[in-house]
Amino acid sequence: MAQRYGRSKKWVQIRLDENKIEPVVRLNPKELVIVADTTFFSYESGLLVFREPNLKKNVWWEVVQSEKADNYLFGKNHLEKNGFKIAAVVLDGRPGIREVFSGIPAQMCQFHQKQIIKRYLTSRPKLEVSQGLKAIVDTLSASNELDFARELNRWLEKWQDFLKQKTADQNTGRWFYTHKRLRSAYRSLKTNLPYLFTYQKYPELHIPNTTNSLDGFFNRLKSLIYVHRGLSVHRRKRIIIEILKGRNH
Repeated sequence: MAQRYGRSKKWVQIRLDENKIEPVVRLNPKELVIVADTTFFSYESGLLVFREPNLKKNVWWEVVQSEKADNYLFGKNHLEKNGFKIAAVVLDGRPGIREVFSGIPAQMCQFHQKQIIKRYLTSRPKLEVSQGLKAIVDTLSASNELDFARELNRWLEKWQDFLKQKTADQNTGRWFYTHKRLRSAYRSLKTNLPYLFTYQKYPELHIPNTTNSLDGFFNRLKSLIYVHRGLSVHRRKRIIIEILKGRNH
């Protein structure tokens, strides 16, 4: 920044400290497709951004300490108060966030869905039943809701008795499902299924099927921030905002 403005580092620090942090809308009021997500730079230092992937523009952001539905609601209300209409939203599936955008077409990020299944099943499951479910998930990006649901139901019909197996706790005598992680993987797919192919239902909106547009921006942002190690939390926030204002690609 010092080189950009032809000033000293001290001058830049003073300007950053004086700059007011506030949500910024850089577009004329219009209909938007929003990719919304939060990234963290440390345990309690995060950034929530609403990005228009087709325009490659960040249209709203907020520095946050944790990822809460209220933060997303504040951003949604801010855009609407400024004359914008959110035509669709792409999310990573975090519980409670989707409800903020009730009534708006929502796309569950397919990459995050695959990551969820990977956490439950691992990347190389050993059981045939898990391999079968992973094989279905591997087709996600090339499938559609009807075919994907059909394959998921076929898998369930074949393995439903296996999924119902229970094991007794030797200490308490209580029964629990033997294959809890596998059941959780299936439940995640079943719950998110209505949102995994939203992008195909509204082709005119050009909704992306992942949050990659924002994920890529976050990676570039962090690479710039980590160059300036040792900054105070307050000044780091200022630099993040300056980068957000100047870099929208």
